[in-house]
Amino acid sequence: MDDARDAAPPHHPLLVIVDGANVVGSRPDGWWRDRAGAAERLRDRLAETGLPGRAEPVEIVLVVEGAARDVTPVPGVRVEAAPGSGDDRIVELAAEHGDRDRLVITADRELRRRVTELGAEVAGPRAVLG
Repeated sequence: MDDARDAAPPHHPLLVIVDGANVVGSRPDGWWRDRAGAAERLRDRLAETGLPGRAEPVEIVLVVEGAARDVTPVPGVRVEAAPGSGDDRIVELAAEHGDRDRLVITADRELRRRVTELGAEVAGPRAVLG
């Protein structure tokens, strides 16, 4: 029987939402001198390594704000430029994709609280920086 109700639901890879400003700011490597450049380096690292320790495919979204708003996407990393607060955009993304597994990468305690209330998992910057 070819009934749409009998079809298996589509499988979505884990959605990894990266708090760009928080992850970049987690290491004192001079990022403050070139915020856009630091966000581009993070984007490129994410594109190259994905989510370390995870063999399954993931969908990575890097949320940028402020001086890093002009960072462009690359294959493997979607870039979302927050029109205002990066944290608010991350919460919106977590809410918009509530039908799938989500992992938010941030060390921001308030943001962690907000997204876990939406059912997302959280991990700190080391999850992507090693």
